[in-house]
Amino acid sequence: MKPLAQRRYQTDILRNFWNFRISRDPKNTPIRLQKTKPMQSQNLSGLKYRHVDVFSKSPLSGNGLTVFWEAENVSSHMMQLITQEMRQFESIFLTKAQASSAYRARIFTEEEELDFAGHPILGAAAVLHEQYGTHNKEKWQFHLNTKDVEVCSEQLHDGYRATMNQGKPEFVHCVTPASAQRFLKSLNLSVEDQAENFELEVISTGLPYLIVPVSSGLEQSKIVTDEFESLLASIGAKFAYVLDVTQREGRTWDNSGRLEDIATGSAAGPVGAYLHKYNQLDTNEELLLKQGRFAGRPSQISIKVQASSEHIESIYVSGNVSMVSTGIFD
Repeated sequence: MKPLAQRRYQTDILRNFWNFRISRDPKNTPIRLQKTKPMQSQNLSGLKYRHVDVFSKSPLSGNGLTVFWEAENVSSHMMQLITQEMRQFESIFLTKAQASSAYRARIFTEEEELDFAGHPILGAAAVLHEQYGTHNKEKWQFHLNTKDVEVCSEQLHDGYRATMNQGKPEFVHCVTPASAQRFLKSLNLSVEDQAENFELEVISTGLPYLIVPVSSGLEQSKIVTDEFESLLASIGAKFAYVLDVTQREGRTWDNSGRLEDIATGSAAGPVGAYLHKYNQLDTNEELLLKQGRFAGRPSQISIKVQASSEHIESIYVSGNVSMVSTGIFD
């Protein structure tokens, strides 16, 4: 039997351990403990959420999402913990702004907060329509970390459909042919897989994606390097999107390659801009982008580009939203 004082000391260490998290900075300096708030410090009782599937015409398909539409009293730290608990690709937290149809929106993955994401905004608009809508069609405005987004929602007989204006795209960086091979190799692709006369390019409508155009190899594509995130950062990209330009189908993952996204609204805008630039998508032509087949949840994203003779004015991304379930914290 250990002395009482020693047992109390070890118990205190275990009790206090959960008030800390371990982290390492990008320069790989020694591990340090950082004080964080214990979960019990915030009362979540009564917090409601809606589980929805986006880019889906029926529940239990498409891209899952949890929407918290009354998150005024939820801290940033707690938003991250809740998202990890829900284990969806993303969760979105809404707080009411001054205008009747305006909301501050914050989007989290299990790892971090995002400045922008597509399917959480569309799903949030559908939930707001369900909770507060008074007409068949409604308009909403979301204030994100770095931009504002307008969304139109429509009630259907079997769910909702939402359309967001992602605005003007930013063409960030063209990858030189000499550098392209390194990115292709990191995605388990070869130069032979790259679509002829199409270059790798970073484009953003809120999140910068490296568009990787292929004519073959989509089924074998995956992230095969531990340094992929830093490789993307070197050209100003946050994520990569492998696009079969002929089949109009794509794939993307978190940068560890652990999770494949089912339908990526934030990549849909850059894909539309990319195909329009290469004369593969006409102004006001609807593109149905396929995604999610390899994750077992086939999805379709609707994309339309509005452009003048000189440049793109707006990119509209649309999708169906199905309601799955409602939850409330005890």
